[in-house]
Amino acid sequence: MDYFDYRSGTEPNSFSPIFFRIKKQQGADAFNLAISDPDLQIYDTLQRQLKELIITRNPTSSFSDEELAAAITAHLGDFGIHEYGVWVYYPWCKRMVHVLDEKEFAELRTSRNKYKITEAEQQDLGNKRVGIVGLSVGSAIAMTMAMERSFGSLVLADFDTLDLSNLNRLRAKISDIGINKAVLVAREIAEIDPFLKVEVLEEGVTDTNLNRFLTSNNGLDLLIDECDSLDYKLKLRMAAKKYKIPVIMETSDRGMLDIERFDLNPELPLFHGRIAAFDLSNPDKISPEMRMHLLMAIVGFNEVSEKLRASYAEIGKSLKTWPQLASAVMMGGGTTAEIARRILLGEQVSSGRFYVDMNQIVPNLQA
Repeated sequence: MDYFDYRSGTEPNSFSPIFFRIKKQQGADAFNLAISDPDLQIYDTLQRQLKELIITRNPTSSFSDEELAAAITAHLGDFGIHEYGVWVYYPWCKRMVHVLDEKEFAELRTSRNKYKITEAEQQDLGNKRVGIVGLSVGSAIAMTMAMERSFGSLVLADFDTLDLSNLNRLRAKISDIGINKAVLVAREIAEIDPFLKVEVLEEGVTDTNLNRFLTSNNGLDLLIDECDSLDYKLKLRMAAKKYKIPVIMETSDRGMLDIERFDLNPELPLFHGRIAAFDLSNPDKISPEMRMHLLMAIVGFNEVSEKLRASYAEIGKSLKTWPQLASAVMMGGGTTAEIARRILLGEQVSSGRFYVDMNQIVPNLQA
């Protein structure tokens, strides 16, 4: 969002940063109006960013303080340091931050990705569009991908708002309780990288918006499913098959990772054929009994961890829903982001179910 819209970002669920480029008078006037707010907090570390940019571009050079100051002056050219780059305003926390503009910002922020991610790969990833449904487990995936800059645009879908019990696995603040989970993730991404394009569906994925979610702006290059709704897990995959979109799902138990490459083979059966025996012609009319059988077929009751298996018997008794731990969610964020990046870069990652089970990798000697 540009400076001339800056007042529109003050609604409670705003998540889009506002940019002020003040080299021209119109931008300077709008910026001066914005900073007249007595509650505004201003952060200006552009001098430090320029130092790091110059040092990073010259890894074989050793600069004295005087040489570095001269290099910064030469880099600024005809502009003063106050005018250089862009000022970014975050309406939800009333912070104004001075950063390098997009090209230099992206160059410096991804400089420590090299050469695990090459410059060409980084540019390729910048053209990719990813959708994530479900922002509990999905939040760790979204944040990891954002930190690596593994996408150019991201669509976050979740109708749910943050509750205190979610803070056992979501990185948020108690002051965020009651705010939409997708909005919270979009804000956190914006405060790491304001130039990444993030869209939010606060209503979640619905029958009305499902096709638009998958196909708008040239369509998703990857769908990551972390929603709790069995109906929409089915509907999302049916549509992904139709549009040839690969799907990843991580379950935060035994590091279970599902990969369905509908882009390579749109004839793949849903969930690797685990539910082929069920009539799925109308996902909206699945009976409660059938729903439980479907869930057990998808996850494999005998394949989940012993503790999760024991927890199933307590759902509706001592538990409202199944448990999830932050350690598993964070690990799932890393493994899913790794596979997502490989798929987005065109690697022939195979479909299937895979496990990163720490209890097997690092066994208990007393067991």
